[in-house]
Amino acid sequence: MAEFESIYNQYFREVYSFVLSLSRNEKIAEEITQETFFKALKSIDKFNGNCKINVRLCQIAKNTYFTYLNKQKRYDTEDIEEQASENSIETMILNKEETFRIHKVLHCLDEPYKEVFTLRVFGDLSFKQISELFEKTESWARVTFHRAKQKIQSMLKGE
Repeated sequence: MAEFESIYNQYFREVYSFVLSLSRNEKIAEEITQETFFKALKSIDKFNGNCKINVRLCQIAKNTYFTYLNKQKRYDTEDIEEQASENSIETMILNKEETFRIHKVLHCLDEPYKEVFTLRVFGDLSFKQISELFEKTESWARVTFHRAKQKIQSMLKGE
């Protein structure tokens, strides 16, 4: 453990600088660097010494950073898609007449669509909370909400 601490002290700055050059964000660079050393410690028994330690650490850092980026892209696009698709109904809800129209249509909607939509829009619950209530996955809650919105929108057009 003392040996790992000396490696940490010796290479932290180099790995941090490398990640900072990739991310251009100090906070992200610090998080990725910490995670890099954590991963290196967890897999220290797999290090066979066929490359320099700093090269191995930078390789772990690069992979960790790209994994982080992929997760961010996924969350960002989900949020953007969610906001874009929800905006039309949320905007309509601000208008009392439109809210009444939506409630009329919602009243005719089948379960679980009616309840999931109501919990999400009027109850302000997260998909995680909705999934826990129904004892389903978060993906199920997202898909059910999306389908409920589609059904409501088509019913509103057919009115």
